[in-house]
Amino acid sequence: MSVVPILQYHSVSDDPPEWAEPLTVTPRHFQEQLDLLRDAQMSVIPLRRLVSAIRGGPPLPPRSLVLTFDDGFSDFYWTVTPLLAARELPATLFVATGAAYPPGGRSSGSRLPAARMLNWRQVAGLDAYGIEIGGHSRTHAELDVLPGRQLRSEVEGCKRDLEDVLGHAVSSYSYPHGYHNAAVRRALRAAGWDCACAAPQAFSSTTDDPMCLARLTVRHDTTAAVFADWLRGQGARTSPAPPETLGTRASRLLRRTRARWPGRLR
Repeated sequence: MSVVPILQYHSVSDDPPEWAEPLTVTPRHFQEQLDLLRDAQMSVIPLRRLVSAIRGGPPLPPRSLVLTFDDGFSDFYWTVTPLLAARELPATLFVATGAAYPPGGRSSGSRLPAARMLNWRQVAGLDAYGIEIGGHSRTHAELDVLPGRQLRSEVEGCKRDLEDVLGHAVSSYSYPHGYHNAAVRRALRAAGWDCACAAPQAFSSTTDDPMCLARLTVRHDTTAAVFADWLRGQGARTSPAPPETLGTRASRLLRRTRARWPGRLR
């Protein structure tokens, strides 16, 4: 078994909103990281190819790596895509559909704070270019604390939103905040999603669970040394993850209580 880094990015910008700064990489650092991929002779593959290998498909090339981007910031269109295109690198973009909007119009609403996000024409253009478009819920809610009807709206509605715009099926998902549990995974399968990315700061592999693929989050303070370690398969554990801990379940209970009674717990 060889490790497969799935890198999770968010915004790539010199001027992000304050709330997004911790998860934003500058264009200069992003280019440096792409150069490190080249120098390390990494084979950047589509997410779907990893999922196929997990399910018994063709073996992966040596030193495989996957690039993913969450939320749907507009800088993916203007900054990221030209850099990927110049290097002929594939990527998956997970869109929170409530944050996207028609050209000249308004978004239908999300829990993400204000930021410059993609419009639907840009999303369709990226799809036509060859970027895989995946789902990231409608409102960027914490899915594992939602009652059943709201959960179904987030995972089924997101799929309808994307497929209505793109004109074809979509099948890859990313959990907002990385939060998921057995009920969330069942809801995704029932809605027709066949793989989903989490973010436990771990390597994926061909033995990973396709419904909770491990990723490594690239942050504003991810150093070149840490990034280089990831490319060598070092510095993080490898999924599948161990069973949920008592601490994880307690944290979910607290978040569920806060969601139901906002303002009661601080």
